[in-house]
Amino acid sequence: MPSRSATPAREIDLESRIGSHWLNRIGITAVLIGVSYFLKYAFDNNWIGPTGRVAIGLLAGIGVVVWSERFRQRGYRVFSYSLKAVGIGVLYLSLWAAFQVYQLIPSGVAFVAMFLVTASTVALAVTQDAEILAAFALTGGFATPLLLSTGENREVALFSYVALLDLATLAMVARRPWRRLLLLSYAGTLVMYVGWYSTFYDHSQITLTIIFATIFFAIFAIAPLVAVAPSGQATVWCALPLFLALVNAAVYFLQVYAMAEVPDRPLMAWFALALAAVYIGLSRLSQKHYADAEGVERLHFLHLALAIGFITVAIPIRLDHHSITLGWFVEAGVLVWVAHRTRSDFLNLFAIGALVLGIVRLLALDNFDTHQVIFNPRIATYAVALVVLGAIIWVGRSRTDETGKRAVALATIAFNVLALYALSLEISDYYSRAMAAAAPLRYQPWDPTRASSWRSLRIAESFSYSALWMAYGALLMIVGFWRRSAFIRWQALFLIAITIVKVFAYDVSQLDRGYRIVSFIVLGVLLLAISFVYQRDWLKLSQKSTAEGSGGA
Repeated sequence: MPSRSATPAREIDLESRIGSHWLNRIGITAVLIGVSYFLKYAFDNNWIGPTGRVAIGLLAGIGVVVWSERFRQRGYRVFSYSLKAVGIGVLYLSLWAAFQVYQLIPSGVAFVAMFLVTASTVALAVTQDAEILAAFALTGGFATPLLLSTGENREVALFSYVALLDLATLAMVARRPWRRLLLLSYAGTLVMYVGWYSTFYDHSQITLTIIFATIFFAIFAIAPLVAVAPSGQATVWCALPLFLALVNAAVYFLQVYAMAEVPDRPLMAWFALALAAVYIGLSRLSQKHYADAEGVERLHFLHLALAIGFITVAIPIRLDHHSITLGWFVEAGVLVWVAHRTRSDFLNLFAIGALVLGIVRLLALDNFDTHQVIFNPRIATYAVALVVLGAIIWVGRSRTDETGKRAVALATIAFNVLALYALSLEISDYYSRAMAAAAPLRYQPWDPTRASSWRSLRIAESFSYSALWMAYGALLMIVGFWRRSAFIRWQALFLIAITIVKVFAYDVSQLDRGYRIVSFIVLGVLLLAISFVYQRDWLKLSQKSTAEGSGGA
């Protein structure tokens, strides 16, 4: 239950905020509305001419900015900045009116004047250590091209000016902990770029446009490396450079991809790999020169993630069909090796991600047209996946932590399931081709010989599945005894249990007498052999059980 003194304190704080902030803003708005009504009345009655109107606006804007300094010096910083916002806004609008409404000055003069207003506001922000003024300056700076637009295509002038604003922002965040300005500057750049692109871009301008897009990308890629860390600010503002790095990378790649009328796939793949190399370099640079010591690891990992992401994207862009799956498997294998050498769990996660992408595509999308058993592209693709899974198992065996053990267990299960599924597919394809050749055709007379041959192939296929599963279960059991791994032996027992169910529930009623006899004899011999090994207690399981029981007692 809150104390009685806490409630009055909150009430006083709310009262103070209403009195100092809300009433301040409402009062300024009321004054501006009143003055605007008076000026409109004066303009409508021609009391003041165009030149006078602009002059009044400029003088009023300058006067309000100068007047606001008195309040700042007396400690009323919030009120002072509110007045400055009004004065700066009046200056921009007055210059806009002088150019667009009354045509009193040419566009060059109006641009220089607005640029001076922006530069002066930046100077005030730096000297007074006021982030809010820097935000006013950026807002006015990005509004300048919109206020002075004549509907003409001036790509070089526009993007050179925007790049200058971005560099100014970069300089400010390198000296002050004003990371929020990066988001404002990037948003302004993106609005300017998209607005120009949707109105003026055509394919003949691709070279120059890509150059400017690359300049903008470079500025905001470097920004997280030089941004000064804020002290005592919310975590969300500390994470802004990381968010900006992620968005900047994605937007730049999509910009370049969209600018090509017919994207050159090999060229775009090389472009993605080049971006991956850039981010690998930035990841190394971030460890040496990043200003925020707490953010070194996060930024380093983000750059690595972006590099891996672009490599992963380059594979489907450049390759086709089954080559994409192989490419992801190879990427996963390389990442497993690098992660093992650098002892990086972060890279292990990306290795698993690439492996999962490859397996999902292999199982759900890849359609192999095989004409040969075992020695075909499908088995080769599955073999690469099994090699990567084997590498994960081999690397994980050296780890003693719970995460490493869990990864080895999952990789072992995936290895066995994938191997068994691949071999089962080979049996299915072999008999599918044989049955297609033996099946009676629809419009041919009934041929008992062909029908009998087709049925014999179905029976042989069913027996082949049982034989495969028994053989694989036996192999797993041998490995389990050899490696002294209960986990592998349990997988063998599970597979043998499935085989037992199939033999007793299906084979006994569907197979011919010869296949039925072989199935039961082979299964029985296998079960007796496994039972004999357990009864001989080669693994000393009974001694372990006795020791655990006495220890528990």
